[in-house]
Amino acid sequence: MTSTVNSGEPDQTRDNITTRSSISQRNGSTLTSDQASALAREYELKPMGVRPSIPVYIRQCWDRRHFVVELSKAREQSENSESRLGQAWRLLNPLLNSAVYFLVFGVIFKGRGTVPNYIAFLVIGVFFFTYTQQAVLGGSRSIVANMTLVRALNFPRALLPISVVVEEFYTLIPAIIVSVVIVLLTHEGISAWWLMLVPALMLQTLFNLGLAMILARMTERVRDVQKLLPFVMRTWLYLSGVVFPIGKLASEHAPWVGFLASFNPAAVYIELARDCLLTSYSVPPITWAYGVFWALITFIGGFIYFWKAEERYGRG
Repeated sequence: MTSTVNSGEPDQTRDNITTRSSISQRNGSTLTSDQASALAREYELKPMGVRPSIPVYIRQCWDRRHFVVELSKAREQSENSESRLGQAWRLLNPLLNSAVYFLVFGVIFKGRGTVPNYIAFLVIGVFFFTYTQQAVLGGSRSIVANMTLVRALNFPRALLPISVVVEEFYTLIPAIIVSVVIVLLTHEGISAWWLMLVPALMLQTLFNLGLAMILARMTERVRDVQKLLPFVMRTWLYLSGVVFPIGKLASEHAPWVGFLASFNPAAVYIELARDCLLTSYSVPPITWAYGVFWALITFIGGFIYFWKAEERYGRG
């Protein structure tokens, strides 16, 4: 009584399902779970809320890359829109922080004598640490703050922390321009080594992406993480050589203290930026190896860690 079905012909497929359903109804029974599963496999029906494979997930993220860019731009324009200076505050905040740190650590504690060009040294440190800090804080809130979107639409959830990092990357661009101006005003020479800032920035961005995805998943499950992060980030700032050269720790403490300080990922990317922009400042070549290590291990590990919970986001 069952007709042969060609799965490539939609009309015939619908007729076949209708035929089977009517037969079941006439017999006074319904399809068993095994029969329903067999039908689903035959017509390539896929269950909802199932985590895709990593290659498929990556392809889905790439296909929606324009959404990430537009979401980042929209969020960037909406922030500080009610203040008179608007988006200028995204640049003014780290500049004002730099001024405070210069007054406290550079003048009062006489830290400006530790490096030849302390002003440029400090500004670069503050700008590049702020890039990681804001990416981490914003990424940790990316799922929780967009829960309505997560529950209403089907899309790779990784796009949310990624969009936060892209937004902070846009903010960093004018900060880099300001850093270059300060470098020139403080009588540092123009160098071809400035071009190395591009790979250094790419490594830091990969690190930020991985860390943002890790904390996005952690915060979605345990909201208290979001409360603790500001204290963690403040401590991390003071341990990352933002206001003092990392080499000072190595010379004044045990060798293992100097190693941990130089291996600190936030310090690594700050040191690489200084190495690229300041002709009066240099770092050991192994710092670049540390930068590659942290970028790859954090991005790959963070992406997989986030992907493993893809089907659970927004489900309470």
